[in-house]
Amino acid sequence: MLLISLSAFGLCACGGDTAPSYEQITAKEAKEIMDTEADYFLLDARTEEEFSSGHIKGAILIPEYEIAARAEKELPDKNALILVYCRSGRRSKIASEELVKLGYTNVKEFGGIIDWPYEIVK
Repeated sequence: MLLISLSAFGLCACGGDTAPSYEQITAKEAKEIMDTEADYFLLDARTEEEFSSGHIKGAILIPEYEIAARAEKELPDKNALILVYCRSGRRSKIASEELVKLGYTNVKEFGGIIDWPYEIVK
């Protein structure tokens, strides 16, 4: 009985200490947001060369390795909705984690453009 009580206490004691995080969404969910919302940023975390070869309409380019240096200037509202993608999903996760570390509160990551079934611009 004591062991069960201690275990329950341990679980409760740690419950409120979760670090801020980004939300993982699907490409379909991202598209629905883009089609219905007006106030959001669409962030492409790839390189300039990749961006030039094709990107989602309305995206701004900040390569994931430049997020720390450029985000606060180019994305001044830390509460704004930010949708993040890259080529396959790896760099968008890194970029999303970096945005959260910088204090952004509404970051949604939806993977890579290789899985984007909708139109892109070239």
